[in-house]
Amino acid sequence: MEALTSQGYGFDAAIADLVDNSIDAGARDVVIHFLRDGDRLVSLLIIDDGRGMTEDELDIAMTVGGRRDYSAGSLGMFGTGLKSASLSHAAAVTVVSRTRTSRPAGRQWVMEHAKSGFQCDIVEPGYAQQLIDRYNGNPITWQGTVVRWDGVKDFPRNGGLEQTERYLSRTINSLSMHLGLQLHRYLARENFNITIAVEDITSGTVVMDFGVLPVDPFGYPVTGNQDFPRTFTVDLPAAGPTQLSAHIWPPKSSLPQFRAIGSLQSTQGFYLYRNDRLVQAGGWNNYRQPEQHLVLARVAVELPDNAGDTFRLTVKKDGVEVSPEFIAALDTAVDDTGTKFAEYLTAADHTYREARKRAGVERKPVIPPGKGLDSSVREAISEELPYLIGEEPIALRWEPFETDAFFDLDREGRAILLNQRYRAAILGGRRGGLNDAPVIKSLLYLMLHEVFQRERAGSREKDTLALWQSVLTAAARAEQSRLEA
Repeated sequence: MEALTSQGYGFDAAIADLVDNSIDAGARDVVIHFLRDGDRLVSLLIIDDGRGMTEDELDIAMTVGGRRDYSAGSLGMFGTGLKSASLSHAAAVTVVSRTRTSRPAGRQWVMEHAKSGFQCDIVEPGYAQQLIDRYNGNPITWQGTVVRWDGVKDFPRNGGLEQTERYLSRTINSLSMHLGLQLHRYLARENFNITIAVEDITSGTVVMDFGVLPVDPFGYPVTGNQDFPRTFTVDLPAAGPTQLSAHIWPPKSSLPQFRAIGSLQSTQGFYLYRNDRLVQAGGWNNYRQPEQHLVLARVAVELPDNAGDTFRLTVKKDGVEVSPEFIAALDTAVDDTGTKFAEYLTAADHTYREARKRAGVERKPVIPPGKGLDSSVREAISEELPYLIGEEPIALRWEPFETDAFFDLDREGRAILLNQRYRAAILGGRRGGLNDAPVIKSLLYLMLHEVFQRERAGSREKDTLALWQSVLTAAARAEQSRLEA
């Protein structure tokens, strides 16, 4: 059981795996329900209006590696997802289900019992009925399933209402983006919905309730290159003809489906789908290395039913290992006009470079930012400014100062230093980290990066540094006064 629950499931991927089961059960509505008691989170439930399970089917579902027949269009594969995903994040998972012709039945895995005696408990029928009744009409009607997590490891244990609300905001935003991306084809249909809700069980108040929107990684309004998208075909002896739909995003797009799903370095490349479910979002699978000039290139790949060893899906359904056969076949892939796949990459590269030229400004290369600045900010800077090759990056970090100055420069150590005494004020009481205060650090980098490219500072530069130091120190003191008031 410890091995089963150590598969490296992230929170979002674990929830997505349970939603896959709901889709396989024919659900039209799925509710992800956080229960909180005042300022404390107590449980997480995933409820659907699918066809439900009889007691025998429930026994199979709760059996580790339980065997059942998967249809050609099923999202499930291995018979371990429900248990692995749930017990990776919760001390106990309870599943209660009802079909149109059977009474509610339930089973429960408690990790402590599982490790000591491999014991799966039978849920008392009255509680099973109570749990089904609780969600009667939303979304359960005649049939459906409830999966309940208790003792969720990620839930904040203390810190009060403010910490709980921060956790919910951060977690729900991440979860809705993940589900919106992985299941965007399902969410685009009129007959499927996912809702995320938060309820205070003490007052019965629904604190939050909203629907998950599809996040289509190919959802640009106008193509970045009028010659694309194009469909290429690779002929794989083990899997048969496989189609690649090659797209070029418009340059400088600010749409969330382009920028918010990850860094542009990681979201270029292949998007692999199995039965309309996205199982890999970006990456070149050892075909080539990611690079800045290919950030507009995204390729949708529909995995064949008889993928065999050519495409091997991970248990978590968050990545695909491809065989050398597929990589080699890409060099011979062509579309119906005879255009080669390599020409698509050249076109994506050219589109990006031309957009930079049309900006009309040739910017000087700079020393890149390093540790202490969030990766998304570093990426944005790399899009706007060319980097000096071979230069050690400029780090940004908090350190204790003997003076009241807001910042200092460590030229030899190639670092911009911020005065530790102002950190709490700048963060407004929030918890700090390596990449905290991204706005302040970004501004300091933009103001100061050129200083590191010169051996000595002239009188005008020294005066400018003194000006910035005076104003920023006064602003930091004002922030500190506000925090202490």
